Amino acid sequence: MPDVYATITEADAAVLARLAEILELRAAEPQQVAIREAYLDDVGFPDGARVLEAGCGTGAVSRAIAVRPEVAAVVASDPSPFFLARGRELAAEIDNLSFVEADARELPFDDETFDAVVFHTALCHIPGPSTALEEAHRVLRRGGRVVVFDGDYETTTVARAEADPLEACVRAAVLFLVHDRFLVRRLPALVADAGFEPATLRSHGYVEAPTGGYMLALVERGIDALAADGTIGRELALALKGEALRRSDEREFFGHIAYASVIARKP
Repeated sequence: MPDVYATITEADAAVLARLAEILELRAAEPQQVAIREAYLDDVGFPDGARVLEAGCGTGAVSRAIAVRPEVAAVVASDPSPFFLARGRELAAEIDNLSFVEADARELPFDDETFDAVVFHTALCHIPGPSTALEEAHRVLRRGGRVVVFDGDYETTTVARAEADPLEACVRAAVLFLVHDRFLVRRLPALVADAGFEPATLRSHGYVEAPTGGYMLALVERGIDALAADGTIGRELALALKGEALRRSDEREFFGHIAYASVIARKP
């Protein structure tokens, strides 16, 4: 069950539309907003900063960066024309934000162009993350910072007991949506190998309870994936979705993902 983001240019319109909804749902969730603002505060953007977000999706993080007073301009890049079109719609009134179609492993920018390069839950989807980090190093000015925020997706869980049937559903979602669920455990070494100064991980725990939102959508996406590949039938898929909704409606839902951020300087 491959990561749909790793081959996002091949995804059909219905899948892209649903993924866009999930990206915006996650970006608007209050805990996610708080985590995002916390790690962006850690960056220390210089006044007049020029920032690149690589793998921007629908541009929610780029929009948040663009309105920070110390940021002069943000370029949001993504390989998906669908996501970029949606991003332009959502950012129509933000003058200092532009969108560019690009693969993070082959950026169409000159050397030493940006003060910061941000990967927000993007690097885990890229086959060959080392190449993307090397490209980030190339386009950063001396003293610029690479900023990586991602999920330790092996920790993703919605289980409330042993053999919880919804756990298999969220695991299927992770397999469908994430190329490398262990990425953050190697991030400090990957960043150092790309030429950045040594960095340390900062942990950002995320818990969704007692009602579901983003993680409820993950469970439903996993159910859809299991049904699409024939692992489960329609009746079981409907029953599992019903159980997920019941838990949320009755305030019994629980979900958890451990996230982490790395910020490292180009010497």
